[in-house]
Amino acid sequence: MGNTKETKKRINFLDELRGFAVLCMVFYHAFYICGSSFEWEWADSLFGFFMPVQPVFAGIFIFLCGISCSFSKNNLKRGAILLGIALGLTLVTAFLLPALGFYGTEIYFGILHFLAVSILLFALFAKKFRFVSPFSGILLCAILYAFTSEIGNGELGYGELIRFSLPQSLYEHNFLMPFGIYSDDFFSADYFPLFPNVFIFLAGVFTGIHGIKNGYPEWCYAKRVPFFGFLGRKSLVIYVAHMPVIFVIAYVIDLLINIF
Repeated sequence: MGNTKETKKRINFLDELRGFAVLCMVFYHAFYICGSSFEWEWADSLFGFFMPVQPVFAGIFIFLCGISCSFSKNNLKRGAILLGIALGLTLVTAFLLPALGFYGTEIYFGILHFLAVSILLFALFAKKFRFVSPFSGILLCAILYAFTSEIGNGELGYGELIRFSLPQSLYEHNFLMPFGIYSDDFFSADYFPLFPNVFIFLAGVFTGIHGIKNGYPEWCYAKRVPFFGFLGRKSLVIYVAHMPVIFVIAYVIDLLINIF
């Protein structure tokens, strides 16, 4: 009975779904690194092929992170640690690797930066979210996501129905790039601005609050694909480690190919 109770505490479906999303991102970044840094044509082709579905598994990962925040007792600490890791990633990809002659790897505001800032913001205003009904919160997130989805193109609104053009002067510099506002010469190999992505995260937060208040269906607790569950539980370690590991492996393979 004790084992059953312990297993039920963990919502294994969330782990497995997160693990699947992480695995997809690992392959996606592997294709990008091998194609951009080592000019392997097959990898570049696969990167282009999978590019249209990248927002889907990235969105799943962000949404699940929002749900996880509703479980955590110390989001401020989690966010601060993640921000430190993200800044370390920027140091390596934007300064160290270019100094060694590798370009196209620079990450200034990737998914780890985005998640760190989102978690910190949630930690600061967590109590206020409890006063909003989860359904209303999710609906508002959907509305605001659509409203800000074209901010990178200088617009807010809903297509031809309602449209507001932002001042072009905002897009002459990159200091607003965390918000999705950047100049034509801005580049980040991994880029997830706060707008509109923060509303996917917040939709996850409200979904998590709903789950805490009303419980989760029984099928959410069952283990179906243990491998994905393992990846999901180790998602942060995998995400931090996979890019340098892939880069080193690709570098060694490329070196051997050139030798022989």
